[in-house]
Amino acid sequence: MQINIINRSSHELPHYETTASAGMDLRANIQEPIVLKPLERTIVKTGLFIELPIGYEAQVRPRSGLAAKKGITVLNAPGTIDADYRGEIGVILVNLSNEDFTIDNGERVAQLIIAKHERAEWNEVIELSETVRGAGGFGSTGVK
Repeated sequence: MQINIINRSSHELPHYETTASAGMDLRANIQEPIVLKPLERTIVKTGLFIELPIGYEAQVRPRSGLAAKKGITVLNAPGTIDADYRGEIGVILVNLSNEDFTIDNGERVAQLIIAKHERAEWNEVIELSETVRGAGGFGSTGVK
């Protein structure tokens, strides 16, 4: 699929690292390093602007290496970029570690996944069909 993109960053376009990759890395496009203190959050600009076709969204997700090794994650994961949004892609990062984390220009801060989605129409009813699970939630199906 082809997606229109404007790249106002000083970095290459996001791309798939392997033929089986689902996501493309997003890079910080910043003038000066950002120091993210423990439990602090910030929006990291990317310099990228996209035009998605209707029926698709771009999902901003954490990078597993940053999350596992540094405690850095996307706060609203996955963040959704709607097809009618034309502003700059920003990544809301949070530092869940006990140490400061420095974000440098060009650092890979998140990944972007393009996903098709459906639009729902509500069918208001008086009751829902029965299932074995019923209203059980939040661990009701067991722990193992």
